[in-house]
Amino acid sequence: MAVAPARRGPEPGPPGLPECWSATSYEGAARAAILAYKERGAVGLAGVLAQVLAFTVLTALGAAAGAGWARGPFAVVPVPSARRALRVRGHDPMGRVAVLVARHLVASGVRAEPWAALRQARRVADQAGLSSTQRAANLAGSLCVAGRRKGPPAPSAVLLDDVLTTGASLTEAARALRAAGLRVPLAATVAATRRRS
Repeated sequence: MAVAPARRGPEPGPPGLPECWSATSYEGAARAAILAYKERGAVGLAGVLAQVLAFTVLTALGAAAGAGWARGPFAVVPVPSARRALRVRGHDPMGRVAVLVARHLVASGVRAEPWAALRQARRVADQAGLSSTQRAANLAGSLCVAGRRKGPPAPSAVLLDDVLTTGASLTEAARALRAAGLRVPLAATVAATRRRS
């Protein structure tokens, strides 16, 4: 997988979408690795995907070095899978990766802690085949921050997901976190599609 972190996002991006960085395009080895990890139980790939995502986050933070938010600390928040998908897969792909990404960030001197606080507030339809407008409508209001005894570990969050397509999932996740009082300046994904809205 050729890793070249860069700002990648839909054009135009939905309102509320954080700055998006991806390690690579969703094709070839990246696509194969993501599908094997998520859908075929190749959980051993979690470490590789976490390294790729951590490198992407560090590159984004380096590019934003002048911004106050780039110093951290950060809550590293995975975009959750639907409950049904978690049952079928038998594991929480992004939750596992978020823990590893936070460890890599801490080892690199960035104050970060995983925070799997997002939950499905309601059921959503399968996103496959939906347009960007349909995806946004499907996901609107679908996530919330679960009742946590302990609040967020940091005032800013870095969102993590596997693939950026239209930005609807990341926008909804950012909305839910902002409603809970967090800043969400950055989202990082392993890959991004070349699709344009």
